[in-house]
Amino acid sequence: MLIIVAPGQGSQTPGFLLPWMEDPQFAERLHWLSAVAGLDLAHYGTVADAETIRDTAIAQPLIVASGLVSALSLFPHPSDAFGRIGAVAGHSVGELTAAAGARAISAEQAMVLVRERGKSMAHAAAATPTGMTAVLGGDAEEVKAALTQHGLIAANVNAEGQIVAAGTMEQLSAFAAAPPAKARLMPLSVAGAFHTEHMAEAVGVMGKLALAVSTHDPRTAVISNRDGKVVHDGRDVVRRIVTQVANPVRWDLCLATMRDLGVTGILEMPPAGTLTNIAKRALPGVETFALKTPDQLDAAREFVEKHGDPSPIDISPTWRMLVAPTKGTFVRSAGDEGESLAASSSIGLVRSTRDETSVTAPYGGTIVEWLVEDGDLVSPGQPLVRLHPEGVLA
Repeated sequence: MLIIVAPGQGSQTPGFLLPWMEDPQFAERLHWLSAVAGLDLAHYGTVADAETIRDTAIAQPLIVASGLVSALSLFPHPSDAFGRIGAVAGHSVGELTAAAGARAISAEQAMVLVRERGKSMAHAAAATPTGMTAVLGGDAEEVKAALTQHGLIAANVNAEGQIVAAGTMEQLSAFAAAPPAKARLMPLSVAGAFHTEHMAEAVGVMGKLALAVSTHDPRTAVISNRDGKVVHDGRDVVRRIVTQVANPVRWDLCLATMRDLGVTGILEMPPAGTLTNIAKRALPGVETFALKTPDQLDAAREFVEKHGDPSPIDISPTWRMLVAPTKGTFVRSAGDEGESLAASSSIGLVRSTRDETSVTAPYGGTIVEWLVEDGDLVSPGQPLVRLHPEGVLA
């Protein structure tokens, strides 16, 4: 199974778009998204220095646009891609890249959201000097205790032995002066304590904008940063992206879901490298491909052919499919085929060793076909029931 991933802030480096801009079609598409973002992304991706592109209001639109435009270079016919990609996931702001790539929202909607996300997060970060520090290694319990002692938040849990602490600069300085045993600290080049309560202002801004976003159910499985669950309701994809701004990124749970899905290959979109490096350590045996320059496109397509497998989500205008959000045992609560369900009705839950996750029919509909039985073991993204949109109860 092939999974496409999109990196988050901090992955950008000066000049990373230089080779891509030699392709006129890439340049034209980037120019269009630049107009939506209100930024000269070609300038920032080619000649701007590291300090300039560290600015949250610049870095975030630059990263999302780069991922979206390079995806079109990799998949000139996007409809073909959906038959090869098993799932998508994005780290932090990369979730917007993933959402647009899966067609839950449009590229233009993603650029408006990331433009305002970057601005509002930069404004929130300016209110109080805050930052983030990577914590590599150390005993997990000792690291957790040290974070609590200094009032810090584990804003990113990327993998075992790799978290990112966030808080005020004073809290981070005190943490650095007394680090956990055998842990290596590495301050990150970001402008604030992202994915903490310090970003509450940005959640409000994003939430208002999201009310006007028209969504579609994703064309392939989307793995959420919140809890690693597979999401197949476009509205829920956007809701989670909004609230994630002030909540920790659980990339470790995303990786666990990728393992449950049976991933064999992970391809990272530009600016690539960070997520594939994490995957090499966390998912041994899974092949990775970091797409950094356009001269890799042919090799990337070969990688897609090798690992690509049709998504289990078969979308047709006539049907709606509800899928399992996680691995576990399906406990059915809805009725038999032919029964009509009101919007937001529960059809059952998926029970795992970790928790229970309810599965609802967000749009309602008539049950056409059950694809699993009560008590069946299910995997993330596995279709559970097929609904017909007509016959929804008022």
